[in-house]
Amino acid sequence: MKQLYLIRHAKSSWADPHLTDFKRPLNKRGKANGPEMARRLSVRGIHPACIVSSPAKRAKKTARFMAAGTGYDKNDIIFLEDLYFGEIWHHLNIIETFLKINDILFLIGHNHTITDLANFLTGESLYNVPTCGIVGVEFSDKKGFSRKKDSGNMLFFDYPKKTDSNTIIR
Repeated sequence: MKQLYLIRHAKSSWADPHLTDFKRPLNKRGKANGPEMARRLSVRGIHPACIVSSPAKRAKKTARFMAAGTGYDKNDIIFLEDLYFGEIWHHLNIIETFLKINDILFLIGHNHTITDLANFLTGESLYNVPTCGIVGVEFSDKKGFSRKKDSGNMLFFDYPKKTDSNTIIR
């Protein structure tokens, strides 16, 4: 079975109004939430075969936290521009490409697309995936990943402010 973990970048800083959106760093909360959420994945026994991330500064840092917390080599993270600019169909192409050769994929990006992907693939109605939120999706079809609507099963939905990480909040 193939597993996809849709991860929204951690909370970013708006302290410097002269920075472009692409160059915004994480704020204090984001720097705390990234390692915590990676720890939660590791405690669940979830370790990626591949991490693909937006190249925006806040997403890169989140990807590095996820790698460090789950035993993945940060030098192997793949950064793709389409995860910053692209819409849901670009993301589906990327997911399909990487899940053909990997069983567990972490995809780190931005909202609204992360929430849209989670809803599209699982049939759930999540209103919003908060910063550093994670939606685990499993594809039980014998062929693995399918880019069809409702093709995956949501394993969990976790985010930093959630106190019971075993409960799914819809």
